[in-house]
Amino acid sequence: MIHKSIEESVLDLEQEGQLVRIKEEVDPYLEMAALHLRVFAQHGPALLFEKVKGSKYRAASNLFGNLDRSKFLFRETIAKTEEIIRLKNDPMKALKAPFKHIRTGLAAWNALPKQYSNLPNDFERIRISDLPQIHHWPMDGGAFITLPQVYSEDPEKPGVMNANLGMYRIQLSGNKYIKDEEIGLHYQIHRGIGVHQQKAARKGQPLKVSIFVGGPPAHTLAAVMPLPEGLSELTFAGLLSGRRFRYSYEDGYCISHDADFVITGDIYPDETKPEGPFGDHLGYYSLTHPFPVMKVKQVYARKNAIWPFTVVGRPPQEDTAFGDLIHELTGEAMPKEVPGVKEVHAVDVAGVHPLLFAIGYERYTPYQKVKRPAEILTVANRILGTGQLSLAKYLFIAAQEQQELSTHKEADFLTYILSRIDLKRDIHFQTNTTIDTLDYSGTGLNTGSKVVIAACGDAVRTLDKEVPAVLQQLQGFGPAHMVLPGVVVLQAPQFQSYGQVSAEMRELEARLNGQLPEGIPMIVLADDAAFTAKTLSNFLWVTFTRSNPSHDIHGINAFYEHKHWGCDHLIIDARVKPHHAPALIPDPEVEVMVDRFFAPGGSLAHLNK
Repeated sequence: MIHKSIEESVLDLEQEGQLVRIKEEVDPYLEMAALHLRVFAQHGPALLFEKVKGSKYRAASNLFGNLDRSKFLFRETIAKTEEIIRLKNDPMKALKAPFKHIRTGLAAWNALPKQYSNLPNDFERIRISDLPQIHHWPMDGGAFITLPQVYSEDPEKPGVMNANLGMYRIQLSGNKYIKDEEIGLHYQIHRGIGVHQQKAARKGQPLKVSIFVGGPPAHTLAAVMPLPEGLSELTFAGLLSGRRFRYSYEDGYCISHDADFVITGDIYPDETKPEGPFGDHLGYYSLTHPFPVMKVKQVYARKNAIWPFTVVGRPPQEDTAFGDLIHELTGEAMPKEVPGVKEVHAVDVAGVHPLLFAIGYERYTPYQKVKRPAEILTVANRILGTGQLSLAKYLFIAAQEQQELSTHKEADFLTYILSRIDLKRDIHFQTNTTIDTLDYSGTGLNTGSKVVIAACGDAVRTLDKEVPAVLQQLQGFGPAHMVLPGVVVLQAPQFQSYGQVSAEMRELEARLNGQLPEGIPMIVLADDAAFTAKTLSNFLWVTFTRSNPSHDIHGINAFYEHKHWGCDHLIIDARVKPHHAPALIPDPEVEVMVDRFFAPGGSLAHLNK
């Protein structure tokens, strides 16, 4: 079935037993989000909220709750879409076998956007305050849109084929926004809409923006897809939905005829207002910062519209399924974009952007007696200069020498790296550079450091599988826990200052230098070592979201030589620092209140069986 609307998707999922209707009234302040999070954690169904307090519109969440459900939604169009993406990356395929790909060409032609002259008949004008005002986490600054399709056109090359469709969070209420007249947009300046805004500012004119919510699920996915050059998001939306993107213009603003809701307005040069806080996908709040404010022009809603939303927090969450589906669709794209790379894995449980695992090819030094990273360091720089991958802080990269090696087998991959790395040679820093805006482990907003940890050749050490006695007997530290072969998490005193850390590192080095077995290449300092070491997910989340490589990586017997840093044993300080953003903690009273939906007679009672 090809879905032409979110309503059709909801009915299709319901027929397959993959959606539940919530018939009780639900408060959009924390309750809807709490329900979503609990159902997602139970690997439960999609949800349709039929009675949203304060709004006449229904809402839906968890539509993309897992990879199988996402693929089910696009089951009739996904194969052709994959083929077109492959052809964009390797057009010679079409030239070598033109008749084989003729259907693909027809699908692409049918996906071109289609313009109409008037608004849809079933659109009505409403206000921002009429929308479901979903407040997700207790410290959030207001209500947010979490699945928007934000549309802007290039002021120098107007038209839909040069437009950008991106997913940037939208704050609907709170802070200093004038009710029904202003909303906030959070995006990084290098994103497509940021480029458009810069061009409009140079012309001294406001940027016209349209925000689409709902419509075919393919339109939502199109807003987050990293597409090959020359394949627009609107064309992709048509491909995956099996129907041309339909639009018209109203007062110069693009109106999607397929969306359930449309908000139009202007972003004026250099005009900002505080946006946030907002519970975000790293598992922490992103704090309040000045971001562009949008002056609302019109708000439209389709009759009987459905408001789609998701809740982001410590991964994995529903957006994990987005990532999995994107990998399915574009898995072959990275080797084409970055020569010499076999695969790149943005580690979801570590918040996606903080941690990358990669495998590359090592062909520069085939006659060296001792293998060492060479080409994979070039590959590493290419990776860290590519799109959203440039936001990463940690990149672990290995040379392709074993066919079974996979970046998606995270414990095995780390073990492979740590058994081979030369800690004196294979750690490479980039300081005073950019990281994710949502990552507060750095030195300022969007500012921090990166480290490449590379491995090539045969194993140089056997990793220990038990905590050595010397780490269990450290006064002021401990207890210590083994999390992976060669990796120990050590309970440490509360972080006070980087001056305090310098003294701690001198003390640790005095106690451990020459005493620590070679089979322990990595020690992680944590506030709660038992929690950090309990699961691989906890370890990856704590270690790589709470550390800034340049400030928080230390070493036993560390040294500098010709600007290069090395050590005998690596220490990562993953304690919470005073400048870090708070972690996301659900409201306990709300957690109790939503129990009623799972009690006998409640819409979700069957999930307690």
